[in-house]
Amino acid sequence: MEGAECECEIDRLPIDLLAHIFVLLTSFTDLAQASSVCKKWKQGVKESLARRRYLSFAGWKMDDDSTARLVRYAYNLTKLDIPRSRWGCQITDTGLVRISSAKCVINLKSISLWGLTGITDEGVIHLISRTRSLEHLNVGGTFITDESLFAIATSCPNLKTIVLWSCRQVTESGLFALVDKCPKLKSMNVWGTRVPVDSLKNLLITSPTLQIKL
Repeated sequence: MEGAECECEIDRLPIDLLAHIFVLLTSFTDLAQASSVCKKWKQGVKESLARRRYLSFAGWKMDDDSTARLVRYAYNLTKLDIPRSRWGCQITDTGLVRISSAKCVINLKSISLWGLTGITDEGVIHLISRTRSLEHLNVGGTFITDESLFAIATSCPNLKTIVLWSCRQVTESGLFALVDKCPKLKSMNVWGTRVPVDSLKNLLITSPTLQIKL
């Protein structure tokens, strides 16, 4: 009887209050379980994601479908963090293509794809081409090439910082494209790349205020 009364009280909670409660959950497993309770709770989970400005999948084992689905619900995001997880993040180009169709992408100011070895230029270009407000980008530890850098230079005129840590397939051509088309660029992490030191010095001649991190 007591259980029935408790269930009745929970059912009386408005969706707005449920969404406020679900915003406090940091576990995507808990959100998935809550979403499966009933239609009302599922709507509450969706609305809680819509209220978030920052979404991080750090430490979670995510795949293309689950990541893209959550990002699509979170249409007010300004910061998206999808780094490599110690549990084995399985995000691929397919996931990035699906994420690129989310409403929030055009307003994202910060994206981290650090260490995602399953992505290539195809997925990165598809995602970046949809951004309009991006200021901070971390693609360190990926296998992108200059093709991605050319797309970033074209699509991200407001870019301020970029991390290319250990991106060993980028060259000075891609870096010069960034400096040429991203006038607000302040910091560039190129540790572990194969770009010659002389080329980096030439970058500083072109942009004296640029901070190059080695």
